[in-house]
Amino acid sequence: APAWVARLTDREADVLRLMAAGLTNAEIAGRLSVGPATAKTHVAAVLAKTGARDRTQAVIAAYESGFITPG
Repeated sequence: APAWVARLTDREADVLRLMAAGLTNAEIAGRLSVGPATAKTHVAAVLAKTGARDRTQAVIAAYESGFITPG
């Protein structure tokens, strides 16, 4: 697996899984019982650690690395 996988915090890993499921920042905030700004911060951290420019790239990286498997 790429080095970024090991650098994700548990919360960032949860956020990436929810991003892959298609949830918005607001939906992620609700699911994790945090405020929208906190969810946005976690998403930004995921983008930075995966080297992605946007959510779609981050999700693609998650699948390509095997961090998330289809199904």
